[in-house]
Amino acid sequence: MKRWIVIVAAVLVVGAATAWFATRGDGSAPTYRFVAVERGSIDSVVSATGTLSAVTTVQVGTQVSGLIARLNVDFNDRVEKGQVIAQLDTTLLESNLRDVEASLERSRAEVAQAERDLERVKALYEQGISAVADYNKAQYNSDVARASVKSSEASLARARQNLAYATITAPVSGIVVERAVDVGQTVAASMSTPRLFTIANDLSEMQILAPVDESDIGQIKEGQAARFTVKAYPERKFTGVVRQVRLQSTVEQNIVNYTVVIAVKNPDGTLLPGMTATVDFVVASVADVLKVTNAALRFRPPEALLAEARERMQKELAARREARGERGGETGGTSGGGARPGAANGAGGSGRNGGQAGNGAPGNRPQPTMLYFVKDGKLAMMPVRTGITDGQSTEVRGPLLEEGAQVIAGMTQAAQSTSSNPFQSTQSSSPPRPPGMF
Repeated sequence: MKRWIVIVAAVLVVGAATAWFATRGDGSAPTYRFVAVERGSIDSVVSATGTLSAVTTVQVGTQVSGLIARLNVDFNDRVEKGQVIAQLDTTLLESNLRDVEASLERSRAEVAQAERDLERVKALYEQGISAVADYNKAQYNSDVARASVKSSEASLARARQNLAYATITAPVSGIVVERAVDVGQTVAASMSTPRLFTIANDLSEMQILAPVDESDIGQIKEGQAARFTVKAYPERKFTGVVRQVRLQSTVEQNIVNYTVVIAVKNPDGTLLPGMTATVDFVVASVADVLKVTNAALRFRPPEALLAEARERMQKELAARREARGERGGETGGTSGGGARPGAANGAGGSGRNGGQAGNGAPGNRPQPTMLYFVKDGKLAMMPVRTGITDGQSTEVRGPLLEEGAQVIAGMTQAAQSTSSNPFQSTQSSSPPRPPGMF
């Protein structure tokens, strides 16, 4: 039994020593994280946050003061135009109406009396018995009485209208989204019209009001497609169309914004007024293109590895030109497959973001973007031309680029300090403690 224990222990020690010596020399070797070049579609978007609302929202109020006597509708009730939705107490309004009617009767009686006096004074005046002043006075009293009747008639019409205002009707057909009063509450319409209800005309047609920064508003056009999400349904994508870009600007924290109105279809009533919508305006879109994760475009290797990769790329490009019978760089820029490192950003045809790389003086051409990969166990690089991006992936084009190619998106460096000798004692190297100390 002891013999087997000794054999097992020896095997474990030999294995640990072999693993340590095998990995100790590779402690400085870089470890890469790769991503694949994929083919697909990319949408370049401008993002904004807005609020959903009905296209037409009417706030229903009252033009007269009074006590709420009856409410016929509540939240979420559907109403039709002209339907009675509330009733104010009409006690005081009816009393005022009767008082105005009495005033009108009195005014008419005064007119009759003034006309009789005018006829009597006129007859005396024509006989030369009454003075001119008396005749003029009687004429004046008659005119004033008739004017008083007109005033009373206007007051009567106003009193009747106020009584009619006590019956609140729906101005439009729609759904009651807010009720701001209760039965027994007193509303005062002296300074402003109190709000009783808010009615949304049609929730099957909604809109989003989204503020867009002035730096992005130039990319937003009427008829442009937009997609959005709401927190209630985070996995569902909704679509809309830009209906209007309002010219009036707003300033918040020194940032100028313009309101964009997005028309939204809501046939199933899923979207509700007041929901917060995260909107993406599609400003550019491409399909069936090569794309790569943005981390691969941001990756930069250490300077020593970068210099070696650049030297190998230049040698490879020179060999490709020589294989075509080219001399130096005289015809390298016009060949179909090759590309000089400085002009690589103009290869692969015209595009949106890099389409002007071939225009102007060579010194004004933008620097190419590089993708890095491993070839024959060594770091290599290729120039590519970038297109539109959706914030996560970017369109890339290049003569050496292929679908499925594995490019580097990151690198980790193994630390030598983490390796340890399995034969080294793990006891502390601190000096021995004095006797009696723990």
